[in-house]
Amino acid sequence: MRVENNLIKEDTYTTPENRKRYLADRLCFGNRFHFYLRNFFIFFQTGMCARRKHLDASMQTYYSNKNFKLTEGCGGKIHISGLKNLDVTDGKPVIMMGNHMSLLETAIFNAIIGPHLDFTYVIKKSLLKVPFFGDIMRSINAIPLTRKNPREDLKMVLREGKKILKSGKSIMLFPQGTRSEDFSPEKFNSIGIKLARSAGVPIIPFALKTDFLANGKFLRDLGPIRRDRKIYFKFGEPFMVKGNGREELLKVIEFMEKNIKAWRKEESENS
Repeated sequence: MRVENNLIKEDTYTTPENRKRYLADRLCFGNRFHFYLRNFFIFFQTGMCARRKHLDASMQTYYSNKNFKLTEGCGGKIHISGLKNLDVTDGKPVIMMGNHMSLLETAIFNAIIGPHLDFTYVIKKSLLKVPFFGDIMRSINAIPLTRKNPREDLKMVLREGKKILKSGKSIMLFPQGTRSEDFSPEKFNSIGIKLARSAGVPIIPFALKTDFLANGKFLRDLGPIRRDRKIYFKFGEPFMVKGNGREELLKVIEFMEKNIKAWRKEESENS
């Protein structure tokens, strides 16, 4: 089944000022569990769709759109820019690299990117054991890494990544490995750069700020909602890797660092 559901029609998007919060969210006084109950139900629906072997690219976007609308319905103000850069390669596969801040981005990435590129993720192998999430990741041929043996992980990414890219599907990965609100360039690995160089495909850097949804102290996936913090996504221009890739990795890091600093400065000035 093909589902036409492109929520974002232009290069940029900003949540309309007149977007109303869900009545249920207001009646719950902004309690985080209203958001998570609905979010996990969407997650359950997506997982069941994957188990039925029906989770194609259009269905991924369909369920991600639900999370996008849920985020706005619970007070999230989303700002997206640089979407035209996802179309520069005319649908040819790319490597997307950027920071990983919260659970939110993986919930709504397909709503943002899906209408432009079909893509999959590089993930921790242990996530394949998570009920329903593992079904979703297997259905989209996500590349699992142990994160215990860098050499073997690199071999896996190069081997499986080339197959996926050759099939026409793009790959998204987070060089820092795990989600964090802190930006730590020293923790960024070059595995995506090496794959792009070996496969001969361009890199599209992205930066995001999704601490609207915080990581929980005790239950990491049930953190508080911060309605005073705006949500940002920005995609940069694609570029090829030349030489050993060191300059390109710095370019990706600088793109993230520059935008995150600008967004936090704006937030601080408006608080």
